[in-house]
Amino acid sequence: MKNMVKNFFKQHGLGSKVGIGITEVLIASMVLGFMCVALNKLQSGNHETYLRIRGRDAATEVAQNLLDSLRSVGASSVPSHSEADKDTTFVIGDVERTWDRGLGGKASIKYSRKLTVYAKQDYEVINESKYENTRDDKPLPHVYAKQVDVEVSWPFKGSTQSITVSGVIR
Repeated sequence: MKNMVKNFFKQHGLGSKVGIGITEVLIASMVLGFMCVALNKLQSGNHETYLRIRGRDAATEVAQNLLDSLRSVGASSVPSHSEADKDTTFVIGDVERTWDRGLGGKASIKYSRKLTVYAKQDYEVINESKYENTRDDKPLPHVYAKQVDVEVSWPFKGSTQSITVSGVIR
């Protein structure tokens, strides 16, 4: 029995060469460190992608809201150039969108909007009807629709991102 205990401590105890050394501990901690750095890079890349997608979705919503409001008032309320073959561009006020972040706090982006009303010559009816006013026996042109582009731009990581949404206002 005494020899058995002695042999056990000899094989697994202080005098044994079996076990984890300082070299193995350093290598394992270095591997764990590299894994933590890689996971941190992956997470920060995912966060930036999420912010870029969220910003683009909100920009699409801003553009669609402007198009919907223009459609609700109709083509006659959308100002255009007095000459039928010229485009008109308007800079509309900025809009800010805010949303909650996953880990607390809020994120907000300021969007700039620009509206371009295209030449109205393709959407004019010049046939006379009994409901139209005439001037010098010539029928006045009637504009039944206007094509518009809404450009929405916003800052992201030192550059300006933008989208353009087109529509026809009747």
